Amino acid sequence: MNSYARELLTSAKDIGHWRDLAFFGEPFAQVLREINNDPNDILPSATCVFAALKSVQPLSVRVVILGQDPYPTPGHGNGLAFSVDKKVTPIPRSLSNIFKEMNDDIGQSPDNGDLSHWATQGVLLLNSTLTVRSGEAGSHATIGWQALTREIVTKLADREALVWILWGKHAQAHKPLINNGLAKNSIILESAHPSPLSARRGFFGSKPFSRANEYLTKHGHSPIGWIA
Repeated sequence: MNSYARELLTSAKDIGHWRDLAFFGEPFAQVLREINNDPNDILPSATCVFAALKSVQPLSVRVVILGQDPYPTPGHGNGLAFSVDKKVTPIPRSLSNIFKEMNDDIGQSPDNGDLSHWATQGVLLLNSTLTVRSGEAGSHATIGWQALTREIVTKLADREALVWILWGKHAQAHKPLINNGLAKNSIILESAHPSPLSARRGFFGSKPFSRANEYLTKHGHSPIGWIA
């Protein structure tokens, strides 16, 4: 087993109750085999791959934001969907558009691209593929990570007062799984993806941040502090 796969296996032992998912049997072993056989540089660092799961345990999830795969640029991704290391400048254009919408929606936005302060408040920033080859977006889309996403979505779908934020068709493809167990007092907020190619087709003006907090507050939960 190569060093990345070994580090990934070790990191997976520190994800708390997520470890109970069936994925962490043979499906994870298959992902590890694929990674072990990939001679390319893989992102993010192995210690960051499960950052979303380490940051918020199942019973603490209040908002789910689904992404696609990690940034393929070295030094950018930190294991949280849409998030980058706080030293990254300029921030990726999709994240820049997220902050633009946040400014229009609630009048302010973070001063850097690290979204870990969302995660510590119960926002699950989950990519459907957790690794990528350096410089090759989507390159690990078929090695088996989606089985984990499906299990997580299914596990959370029957939770009450959960806010699902689905940006773009890739995230919205999970709606059937969500709707199969959608609990009372949970809501799906969906719009176009914040990518420069689609943000003006419905992402801008969708007000996901204020709408999420209004919903949480309405159902007796504290709002998310979107600003660090």
